[in-house]
Parts: sequence; C-alpha cells; structure tokens
Amino acid sequence: MDRTFSQWKKQCLNKLDLSKKGSVDQDIEHVVSLLNSCEEYFTTSSCSGRIILIDGAPESSDVQKQNCVWLFVSHKTCTSDDLMTAVAKSSGDAVLKFEPFVLHVQCRRLEDAQLMAVRSTHGLEVPLSHEGKLLVEHKYINFLTQIANQKMEENLRRIHRFFQNLQSALTVEKLQTLQIPGPPASQELQYSSNLLETGTEEKDKTSVYKRRRKRDQHQTDCFHGDSSSGLHDLDDCLDLFT
Repeated sequence: MDRTFSQWKKQCLNKLDLSKKGSVDQDIEHVVSLLNSCEEYFTTSSCSGRIILIDGAPESSDVQKQNCVWLFVSHKTCTSDDLMTAVAKSSGDAVLKFEPFVLHVQCRRLEDAQLMAVRSTHGLEVPLSHEGKLLVEHKYINFLTQIANQKMEENLRRIHRFFQNLQSALTVEKLQTLQIPGPPASQELQYSSNLLETGTEEKDKTSVYKRRRKRDQHQTDCFHGDSSSGLHDLDDCLDLFT
C-alpha cells in the first residue's frame, strides 16, 4: 500500500496542471506545499477561492462547467463595474457565485484522512439575468459586490488559520525536516494582528490534535462505530477553521 501510494503521489505531482490558470493560486500555494511535503498526503487539485459570473443556457436547470460560459472570474476582490461589464455580455442565465477555497487531498491512511475532514458553507450564489435580460437593479449588484468581497476577505483569513492549525496538527519532527514556504507577504501583513489575538488559543488546539492523534493510533475505524464518536472526531477536524 505504501509503495502504491508513493507511486500515485509521484505520478500526480509530475503531471501537467490542466486547470484554466495552469498553476497553483498564490494565496493557497503554501498550504499545497505543506501537504505535498508530507509522506501521508498529496493534493490533486486546489483553488484559493473565487468570485465568478457564469452564463448558462436558459433551458438548463443546472449550471455545469461544460454547459456554461465564464463571463468573469477573480481570485481577489472585485468591483461592481467588473460585474456590470461582465453581465452585459450575458445571453442566457447569468449567475454570480462566490466559492471558498478548496483542496482535494489524497491520504495514505484513514487516520490521516480524518485530519482533512473539513467542510464549509461559506459560499454565495445569486441569479442576475434570465435569457440575457438583467433581473436586478445596479444598486443590488453594488450590494452583492460588497458581500462577495467580504466573503473573499474572510476566505483568506480562513486559509491562514487553516495553515497555522494544520502545522500544529502535524508532528514537530516532520516539520523540522521540511523546508516549507510561508504564506505570501501580503497575508503575513494582513494577519499579523490576528495572530496576536489568537496566539493563546493555538496552545489549546495543539493539545487537542496531539490527544486525537494518539487516540487514532489505537482506533482506525472510528467512523464505523456509533454515530456519536464520529461526530466528536468531525468536531475536532472543524477546529482547523476556528
């Protein structure tokens, strides 16, 4: 199993990036580097979060990537003018979406996967046009732009907390042997004050992860027992965001 996993990891990390951008997003690159430097993990795809405006066919009830046109996409904050210019090109059903950061991670063992069991509902999806006709006023698009930008800023803070807490969750011995790039300088400046406020919380979180990792060494089938034990493990995983 270990040899097979290592082969999968090598093949995956050596293949071409087939995403639209063709490279890892800067705001999540340090998280991807950390995971790929660990023997237990490797990433298969990632996105740092994005604000997108897509145009789907009017007769389609579901907006799928292969059946829509991307009118606008940004991995940073945007302006209402950006969205107004983009929605003016709509000929179908335009939908504004904010999608938070996502990581698809292959894990060597079940206990390794439990650490990655994190989900979020931090999203936004609003229809703006139907059959090419705008459904809302410009003032409402200005409002939606503010909401989407706030979600993007919160998304970057969550990436930072996830990275810090993931480091704490991994063993000290492994981190000492790795050379992991830190977050971009812009994030360091943006979150320095936040770290000062949450510094006392990190010690408590580290102890939670240590206790859980020790427990996992004796219990690898915790999600196959009663539902209450599975919920406790999921709560520990969700602490990566808090």
